[in-house]
Amino acid sequence: MPTIHVLSPNDPAQLESLRRVAPEGIEVKWVNSTLPLEEQAAQLQDATAVIVAPSVFPVDLALKCPNLRLIQTTSAGTNMIDIPALNELNIKVANNGGGNAVAVSEHTVVLMVSVYRKMHLQFQAVKNRQWMGNVRSEWLSQAYELTGKTIGIVGLGRIGQRVARRLQGWDCTLLYHDVAKFPSAVEEALHVKRVPLDELLRTADVVTLHVPLNRHTKAMISDREFDLMQPTAVLINACRGPVVDEAALIRAIKGKKIMAAGLDVLEEEPTPADNPLLDMDNVLITPHLAAFAQESYEKSRTFAVQNTARVALGEEPESVVEPV
Repeated sequence: MPTIHVLSPNDPAQLESLRRVAPEGIEVKWVNSTLPLEEQAAQLQDATAVIVAPSVFPVDLALKCPNLRLIQTTSAGTNMIDIPALNELNIKVANNGGGNAVAVSEHTVVLMVSVYRKMHLQFQAVKNRQWMGNVRSEWLSQAYELTGKTIGIVGLGRIGQRVARRLQGWDCTLLYHDVAKFPSAVEEALHVKRVPLDELLRTADVVTLHVPLNRHTKAMISDREFDLMQPTAVLINACRGPVVDEAALIRAIKGKKIMAAGLDVLEEEPTPADNPLLDMDNVLITPHLAAFAQESYEKSRTFAVQNTARVALGEEPESVVEPV
């Protein structure tokens, strides 16, 4: 019987959900990722496709798996996997095929509105039994509408495109920067204009990041980039923390080079308790849960099982991540 393997800590609910969406005639086997490497390898000797949760697969383990052809994640990010090294072993890596794109794009727009309207401070004020007359005047001086703003989308992939779609009704001007040039039909449908990164940073009221973390994007937003941004600009990051130089962000906020930030990700997670960003009223942080939705979990798991099943049946996988 064709078999796909799941490499993860013990999670009966997750394993059952994967088995439930498996195609008929496909067996799903669990391998405990907390076992010693040799024991994991012994259980993966016949594996052709492995779903990893979390998205980690050591090269040392891959070297001991002679039949392996695909490492499949349930997340969009694959930055914890050495894709070039695995490719040299003729092992491909695939992500979740955009399974979390809707959830993350919705979260991104929520961050934009929430930062502009100081929602985190409003929530806290009510918990402190404070009402309108008690809020600090500086909240009001930095409260804005999203409508009419220029939004700069850095990375127009699955998530970036969905952010653009969800902003259609907000009467915003949409710019984007991406290493890829998208067809004019895509740009016209999304009402987006491609510009160089520096131009986007100079002109956007909101800069929102939707790029994978790799050697090209690590710390792509640092002191130089913050110097280009408007003092009223807002930075949104719902991709990966290290895409932003966090020390530079702290300097930019303290130095009023930008007005505010909405972050779902940070360089280190959980972030240290003494991180200055935690105490800044103009920084809203959520705990890396932008993809947190039942629908996104279902879509990501279903895609992972179907994609690994393709390989188990001798077919080619989809949503393969290329080395960069």
